[in-house]
Amino acid sequence: MDIASLSTSLSQSNLAQAVGISVLKIAKDQSEQQGQQFVQMLERSVQPNLGGNFDVRV
Repeated sequence: MDIASLSTSLSQSNLAQAVGISVLKIAKDQSEQQGQQFVQMLERSVQPNLGGNFDVRV
């Protein structure tokens, strides 16, 4: 294997790794955003009086 092809191969490997890291970062950011939206949804849906009492029939 000559130097040129080795250099090209190494460069392609580095590029593939950089692309993979970028994709994972995007997925992580989206996951964090969805988690924050889920927490906000739960906070909005909280009704403090709901479920505090229940009727028992015998």
